Amino acid sequence: MKFLFPFLLFIASAFHTSFGQKLRQEYQTKINIFIGHVINNNSKEIAKMISYPLKRDYPIPDIKTKEDFSLRYDEIFDDSLKNLIIDSDAATDWSEMGWRGIMLNRGEVWMDTEGKIIAINYQSSLEKTKQKNIIKADKKKLYPTLTEFKNPEYVLETAKFRIRIDQLNNGKYRYASWPISKPMSEKPDLILTNGEVFMDGSGGNHHFEFKNGIYTYQCFIWRLRGSDTSPADLSVLKNEVEILSQSAVIVE
Repeated sequence: MKFLFPFLLFIASAFHTSFGQKLRQEYQTKINIFIGHVINNNSKEIAKMISYPLKRDYPIPDIKTKEDFSLRYDEIFDDSLKNLIIDSDAATDWSEMGWRGIMLNRGEVWMDTEGKIIAINYQSSLEKTKQKNIIKADKKKLYPTLTEFKNPEYVLETAKFRIRIDQLNNGKYRYASWPISKPMSEKPDLILTNGEVFMDGSGGNHHFEFKNGIYTYQCFIWRLRGSDTSPADLSVLKNEVEILSQSAVIVE
C-alpha cells in the first residue's frame, strides 16, 4: 500500500521549513517522555503511547493492540529508527502541524497533541522482507494472469463482491472482481487495467476510478470517517448515474 498517511507525508515535505520554530514546551515534555522510553528500549511503555490501529505498509497487517505492538516492536523499531528518535531535539526537530499533529523531521514519526503516536512512516529492513514474503505468498493464491503487478493496494469485500486493486508496472491500477463466494485463485468476472487514484481532501481519504465503456467503477477508501461507518465503499456509475453502491471492508 502506498497510502500510509500520504497526507502527512505530503504536508511534511511541503511545509517543514515553515514550521521550523521552536516547539512549545508542553509538547516537548510529551516528546521527551517518548524519547526516554526509546532510549530505555521500553516497548511496553511505548505500546501505551500508540494510537491504535497503527497503520503499516500494505499488505503487512496493521498493529491493532498493545500486545501485538509488543510482539512486533523489534520489527518496527530497528537501530536506525531508534537512533533517529534518540538523536532528535524535541524543541527543534519536532514540528507542530496544526490539527494534523506533531511530526519528527519530515514525517518519519507523528504524535498528536495528547502525546499519542499516530503514525510511524518508516519501514525497517525486517518489515521490507516481511512485505516481500507476504506478496510472494499472495501471488501463489492468485489466478495466474493476476500475478504480475508492482504493488498490491487493497482487497475489498462487499456483501456481493470481492475486489482486488493492484498497481501495475506502468503506474496504472488494476481492478479485478469476483462474486464473494469465489476465491481469488479462480478467474475474475471482471478485470480493468486503466485505473487512477485520486486524493479526496487533505485527510487521507482517496478513491480509485476505473473506466469500462459507459460504466465507471469507483472504490473509496476512508481514512477520516466515523468509527461506526464502513472503511471503504464501492460505487458503479452508468453514464455518470450511480446504479450500485455497497459498503466494503478492507481485507488484510
